[in-house]
Amino acid sequence: MKRLPFGPDFKPDQDIILRDYLSIERTRLANERTLLSYVRSSLYLLIGSLALYELNSFRDFKHLTVIGLVCSALFFIIGVYRFYMLKRSLKRLYYVSKEK
Repeated sequence: MKRLPFGPDFKPDQDIILRDYLSIERTRLANERTLLSYVRSSLYLLIGSLALYELNSFRDFKHLTVIGLVCSALFFIIGVYRFYMLKRSLKRLYYVSKEK
């Protein structure tokens, strides 16, 4: 059974100097931080929309609740998409696979 890797699953290419490697690592960590920001924003919007849905005195805002739920799902999807696109780009440009 494979373990879930937390670090890079690729080793650095020999042509990359230390400064460039550290720059790549900062970019990777910033990418993870951005993903977590998207997820956090999505969850806040989801919680706010559900709270608005549960308020009995604001029954006229059901459309606003649906819009909030849709935006919450979009934030999450966009965040995951951007995370994987940058991760794939970093792997393609700066890392060499262990299998090669």
